[in-house]
Amino acid sequence: MGNQHQVKAKKHLGQHFLNDESIAKRIADTLSLKNYKTVLEIGPGTGVLTKYLLKKDITTHVIEIDTESVEYLKNNYLNLASRIIEKDFLKYDLNEVFKGEPFAIIGNFPYNISTQIVFKTLEMRDQIPEFSGMFQKEVAERICSKEGSKVYGILSVLAQAFYDAEYLFTVPPEVFNPPPKVESGVLRLTRKENYTLPCNDKLLFKVVKAAFQQRRKTLRNSLKIFNLSDNLREDVIFGKRPEQLSVQQFIELTQLIENDINE
Repeated sequence: MGNQHQVKAKKHLGQHFLNDESIAKRIADTLSLKNYKTVLEIGPGTGVLTKYLLKKDITTHVIEIDTESVEYLKNNYLNLASRIIEKDFLKYDLNEVFKGEPFAIIGNFPYNISTQIVFKTLEMRDQIPEFSGMFQKEVAERICSKEGSKVYGILSVLAQAFYDAEYLFTVPPEVFNPPPKVESGVLRLTRKENYTLPCNDKLLFKVVKAAFQQRRKTLRNSLKIFNLSDNLREDVIFGKRPEQLSVQQFIELTQLIENDINE
């Protein structure tokens, strides 16, 4: 085996290499392996999590932008070599590999793109029944938080509209090289049985983003951009602030707006 210390964590890629085997195994074990036969690991680095995925009854692909890590993986995980995608996850069309088939996503996600990874997953929700991995702790908590919480926001509502979100466990900084300045948290998103919404999905995204961009204002003020009828704006829901609305209420609000716009 090559020496993983030869691969340096790159700050501009947001890399922090996990070097605790028991935590790597624990993250790999968050996958249920139901409803898919393939998993994509984002940012495998030197393969500490990858090796536990390779032991499972599933086909593992990895996507890695760092050429040094790619070289290391090719040399040390020969049975993985043909399934290393040397691309930027956010820009790459994953269906060049997955051809419309379902796959799960897992990873010790680079902190600087972790929220964008979730947004891309939501765009591809028809193909991604499960998603688990490690974030900066506060980001993981935000994704899993419920209405009424100070950290509840755009990501919480949109992720939970389609997925059940569970915060699984916290990981201390010292198990990484280099240690990040914050704690990390592992979460799992499991797609809902019925994840097709009774409202226009694109409109829901717009409503939620507009509401939380001015989170201190009532919805009556933050949603002015939709040019709603006076009649609808008098509805009690418009007197609330966005963090007071549950995911279900955001869906209902979107239905109200949709009907109003179409009248």
